[in-house]
Amino acid sequence: MEFWKLQASGNDFILIENEKSRIKNERLKKIAKKYCQRKFAVGADGLLVIEPSRVRGADFKMRIFNSDGSEPAMCGNGARCVAFWKKLKIKNKKIKTIKFETKAGLIEAVVAAPVQGRANVKIKVSDVFGMKLDKEIEIFARKIKVNFINSGVPHAIVFVQGLDDIDIEKIGRQIRYHKEFLPAGTNVNFVQVIKDNLIKIRTYERGVEAETLACGTGAVASSIISKYKLLGKEIFGDKKPQKYKMDVSTKSGQVLGVYFGSKDNKISDVWLEGRAYLVYQGKIAM
Repeated sequence: MEFWKLQASGNDFILIENEKSRIKNERLKKIAKKYCQRKFAVGADGLLVIEPSRVRGADFKMRIFNSDGSEPAMCGNGARCVAFWKKLKIKNKKIKTIKFETKAGLIEAVVAAPVQGRANVKIKVSDVFGMKLDKEIEIFARKIKVNFINSGVPHAIVFVQGLDDIDIEKIGRQIRYHKEFLPAGTNVNFVQVIKDNLIKIRTYERGVEAETLACGTGAVASSIISKYKLLGKEIFGDKKPQKYKMDVSTKSGQVLGVYFGSKDNKISDVWLEGRAYLVYQGKIAM
């Protein structure tokens, strides 16, 4: 089977086409677990699977399997990689907008012209929901405040100082499996506010069960919670719609842009922007 290896901000993926959905779920899970293993196979944070879509307006369907075989509803950086892959395959190079189905809804992507195997990709993601602020939980016999929001997948956000010194995997694992977030569990983002429009983030990813170099939906979740914490109810704009932009510095060193607006007392029009890269193409033995 032919595959593509792609990465966006250090989140890396194996992409395969599942034409006519011939490969069934259990087999896809096994492929993800086998070939995403570092040092024993191709190695990746997850497997991206392209399938036909029956959703009106969608060019195709994107599925994502984590390296442990679980299937989340959405992956922001994975979606950017998928949009870039599709742009490389489109014969009509004037087409800039790509739409595809995910379990979290229809994703719209705007892809710049590729240059030397990379391109800037901006995706519009589904509206966030389920915001909860300053929830107190106990880990390691210590109480901490955790914020929560769903940006396609569940995310917990913890504000810290000295981000580089945090034991992300030890603390993140405790929060990820905390009883407050059962049964689904949650991704965990540790955030340091650098200034009003810039945050630094490190993420423990559910399904990968480790820290990753970046997380797109985590960047979105952390940006919205950070702006809300800075502005409070002002974020919703009493008189007219508001627009915001946050820069998110990731573990990989790359900076993601998150754009969103507020209207009718809710967050909407959420976009994630950054570069995506084609690393190589190859074949795996099935």
